[in-house]
Amino acid sequence: MQPELIETGALQRAIEALLFVASEALSIKQIAKLTKASEVEVTQAIARIQADFAGRGIVLRELAGGYRFASAPEAREVVEGYLLPPKTTLSAAALETLSIIAYQERDEGPVTKADIEAIRGVNSDSVIATLLDRRFIEESGRKDVAGRPILYRTTSEFLEAFGLRSLDDLPQIDFNAVQPELGLSTPNENEKRS
Repeated sequence: MQPELIETGALQRAIEALLFVASEALSIKQIAKLTKASEVEVTQAIARIQADFAGRGIVLRELAGGYRFASAPEAREVVEGYLLPPKTTLSAAALETLSIIAYQERDEGPVTKADIEAIRGVNSDSVIATLLDRRFIEESGRKDVAGRPILYRTTSEFLEAFGLRSLDDLPQIDFNAVQPELGLSTPNENEKRS
């Protein structure tokens, strides 16, 4: 990119326009390709945009592996009041299922309905349907085993809704410490009982 475009703010204006019209987060690589600027120049322009929009009603956020404009956290209540339908919360069962899918995906890859039900101990058909309808999860192929069950994974909408850049941003949980509290036995405990 020519230095005069950076000095006149043309790159910054182009990036702002792209991020304004984009329906999803754009990566630095995508922005560089679209603007024909280097990734370093794009990174510098993004830093200037973030500084310019700091403390305003609209902010530039890094989400789902890219950048996008979003309403400021301080304006959340008023924005939700305008955008969201009256029922905006997920049930405990839906949150539990979504947590299972997210953590399993992060640690082991996409998960099947049978995997979810094995952990929850109950049928999860309606909860999975709800999460699919809300576009927090999606089908990601089929597992290469008998019956070829559907694999599920989280979506970029999930990452955005929960303010995560990636699944690596999920809080760390020591599942071994949680299991005794829940009355669950670990495989080693089962072996000891045999």
